[in-house]
Amino acid sequence: MSFHSILRSAALVGGAMALLGAPLAQARERLTPEQQLAKIIKDRVPGKPVNCINLTEIRSTTIIDKTAIVYDMGSTIYVNRPPYPQSLDDDDVLITKTWGSQLCSVDIVQLATRGGGAGMWWRGSVGLGEFVPYTKPKAAPAPAAPANPAG
Repeated sequence: MSFHSILRSAALVGGAMALLGAPLAQARERLTPEQQLAKIIKDRVPGKPVNCINLTEIRSTTIIDKTAIVYDMGSTIYVNRPPYPQSLDDDDVLITKTWGSQLCSVDIVQLATRGGGAGMWWRGSVGLGEFVPYTKPKAAPAPAAPANPAG
């Protein structure tokens, strides 16, 4: 067996092991919905819940499976935990129909499957709850230097 065929065999075996090991690594790293939400919120602190947010400020939306909808608005992340979140599926697309410039706790959002080539299939809807803002804490001011007494 030549040196090149040994290298080729080793590369094939290594590639196969990597492919077989990838699903196992992903399965181990699968987070619960609450862990996913905690990862998004990270070091942010919750504020006073609000009933509405401005649609024009929403940068992205993330569905947390059977738990919450996260609205990223840049420096503030709003978490909405619908009263009945069972139909939330992180593989779905959120369809939001509003009558104004705000999304409010009285609104209902629709869920649709990602259709691939077959289009979208409506899966249901979810009534929203209050929006809890999460912001990064402001840095504490540096303590004042002690006064230097004149001597």
